[in-house]
Amino acid sequence: MTSVSKGTSCGQIFYDFYWGSGFLPSRYQGVRFRGAGDPVLYLKNPNGISSKLRRGMLDDLAEINAIKQREIGAYNCLMARRLIERGTRYVQLMHAGWDQHNSLTTELYTQCKDTDQPSAALVKDLKQRGLLDDTLVVWGGEFGRTPFIQGQFDNRPRWGRDHHPYAFTVWMAGGGVKPGISHGASDDLGMNAVKDPVHVHDFQATLLHLLGVDHERLTYKFQGRHFRLTDVHGHVVKPILA
Repeated sequence: MTSVSKGTSCGQIFYDFYWGSGFLPSRYQGVRFRGAGDPVLYLKNPNGISSKLRRGMLDDLAEINAIKQREIGAYNCLMARRLIERGTRYVQLMHAGWDQHNSLTTELYTQCKDTDQPSAALVKDLKQRGLLDDTLVVWGGEFGRTPFIQGQFDNRPRWGRDHHPYAFTVWMAGGGVKPGISHGASDDLGMNAVKDPVHVHDFQATLLHLLGVDHERLTYKFQGRHFRLTDVHGHVVKPILA
């Protein structure tokens, strides 16, 4: 499920291939829920339910959801919790608008307000219902941003920061991760990781381990050879495991 802050201008687009299955069969690909109309395309109406009747039900439900969304501002996180309660194995929420090359002092405030409290509420909801122990919550941004300003220094409303893949942070909760710890550190400027760096392949290997998968053994034959999801890379980051 995707969302975007009101008034955002960064032009960030989420393409359907982001949830593609890569070299795995298409039955493993994700399904994007649309924000308008039918959540998933090409689904048939249940037996005995006419299109007119179901359309009316969906329209009424959409109005109720819109009212609730205005009240709490965290519709997607609420839906994620409800999906997990009902046995959904994987839920991904993507919130657009983080590409602030020239809107750091304006849109970033809105982005943080939109995501901070709802994310915390999701973790609290899962813990309250006894679901956090076997649910892994992963929060990450697009990637890092430069520790220096992009744009003219004397034009603060247009300040921004460029892409920076060398040092950035994610947080995780539940699902076998130690609570209340920080792992690794950047230098004083936030330019590079200097203590216990975790490569993206290490991160993926660790996620797979927490999901009960040995990344070195899971392979799939593609274009004549067996591939691992981490290819020839990746080490499980054991210090963060509970």
